Amino acid sequence: MFNQQPVPQGPASAIKVSDLSTAARIRDAAIEVFGEQGFTVGVRAIAAAAGVSPGLVNHHFGSKEGLRGVCDERVLQLIRDKKVEAIKADNLGKGMLAALAEIEEYGPLVAYMVRSLQAGGPLAESLFEHMVSDAETYIQAGIDAGAIKPSRDPAARARYLMLLNVGATVVWMQMREQRDGKLNYRTAIRDLTEELTPPALELYTQGLLTDPTLLETVLPPDTEK
Repeated sequence: MFNQQPVPQGPASAIKVSDLSTAARIRDAAIEVFGEQGFTVGVRAIAAAAGVSPGLVNHHFGSKEGLRGVCDERVLQLIRDKKVEAIKADNLGKGMLAALAEIEEYGPLVAYMVRSLQAGGPLAESLFEHMVSDAETYIQAGIDAGAIKPSRDPAARARYLMLLNVGATVVWMQMREQRDGKLNYRTAIRDLTEELTPPALELYTQGLLTDPTLLETVLPPDTEK
């Protein structure tokens, strides 16, 4: 799933075409190593996983922070592309089923996301804010395709959905890891998906509250942002 060209960012923007395969291998190895071991892991461990020297990592990305920035971009790109693909499918149900069939492939991305958000700090906040921005974009693609209802406040809805979904994922994974020890994220994301997809689909397609006037009662038009 990671066998595409790297997304340039920061020091990586100077990567030569002839070096792309090596840079991509380092980046993809880093996503997996960061997801498994967290962001305190050293460049040597990443280099070993990629089968290159530590110096080559610094040559391509400048520093571990530069590498992490490129990893963030790659994780965001893969998640965004898969969401858009599912939402814009000719048949939304078939698009979702296709995405669910491949869910294990996204274990390393989920592990990376969880580790980043658990670590906190400016890089974690930046990652989350980019996820919110991307969510607003692919939700709009769903609106344009007639699969999703419009919102009175698209940005607020996107933020709420990401807080709900990403927060639930982080909590679920953390509780599972505390209970079972080190996780196989490919298996864990399948378990999480099978547990939460049915109630989520029910909520999204059928709603929760029976009184639609509550929205206007609690948030009358003159108090909207």
